[in-house]
Amino acid sequence: MKNRKIQNLLKKILIIAFILYFAYTLIKQQQTLNTYANQKAKYNEDIEVAQEEQAELQEMKENINSDEYIEQIARDKLGMYYPNERVYIDVEK
Repeated sequence: MKNRKIQNLLKKILIIAFILYFAYTLIKQQQTLNTYANQKAKYNEDIEVAQEEQAELQEMKENINSDEYIEQIARDKLGMYYPNERVYIDVEK
């Protein structure tokens, strides 16, 4: 009789321990999955940014030898202008 009670109590303890372990494992796995989902979203965002940058660089590469681009660089970076062109300087800055 006493031996049977101990066996039943031991079975209940083992079942409760298994349920607790299962719940703990399930929660940890869900946390890991959430972490991976957040990383995936960040990586996808990084990929989109890199693709946009690549498209801009590709466009720049295609336009780099055009007359308009060369003229823009000469004006903006080198301060060059056409001989008959008037240049106005804003003195209020």
